[in-house]
Amino acid sequence: MSSEPRYYYEPATGHGLPHDPLNAIIGPRPIGWISSLSASGQRNLAPYSFFNCFNYRPPIIGFSSNGWKDSVANIVETGEFVWNLATRPLAEAMNSSSAALPRGEDEFAFAGLTPIAGVRVKAERVAESPVNFECRLTQCIQLQSAAGEKVNTWLVLGEVIAVHIDPTLLDENGIYQTAAAQPVLRAGGPSAYYGISDQHRFDLLRPELGR
Repeated sequence: MSSEPRYYYEPATGHGLPHDPLNAIIGPRPIGWISSLSASGQRNLAPYSFFNCFNYRPPIIGFSSNGWKDSVANIVETGEFVWNLATRPLAEAMNSSSAALPRGEDEFAFAGLTPIAGVRVKAERVAESPVNFECRLTQCIQLQSAAGEKVNTWLVLGEVIAVHIDPTLLDENGIYQTAAAQPVLRAGGPSAYYGISDQHRFDLLRPELGR
């Protein structure tokens, strides 16, 4: 570790760097590739770079949307959505689905992807994605600052009620193989993504499990 003084800044007054380092430091991050359906039946598909899993039982995942976008509006209207795993072979299509299309235009068609019906929800899955989570909305929370000021950002949380996994991603013991799925992860700057490989894997046991 360098003995030089740490670079210091306070976000409220600016970082003074070419790019905000926050989302590069907290990264790489999983992609929230969210498909939803409006109350009138219009499908939507969009990737969100602020996404993660927050609870085991019940399984709860969530993504954050900067602004009240179609995904949020649809999910609040219907109470349902699907998370689709973004993989390296699907990276370009995932990126295409982020285009700011006119309202009502289909991101599935624009990105060359196939919608496939859910089992427990009406929102459609990305057929080409090897893993899909069908979800029911649990909370939609408007974020706020430490001073209590409302922020134009919405945290959408959903309970996973159905899971679809390509069987090739399960080994002979039924263990899911993370690297085999080739997930893509968002990093800092306007274009940086990363992958996962078994070459970079290492294992640690919690102290109480290692005795």
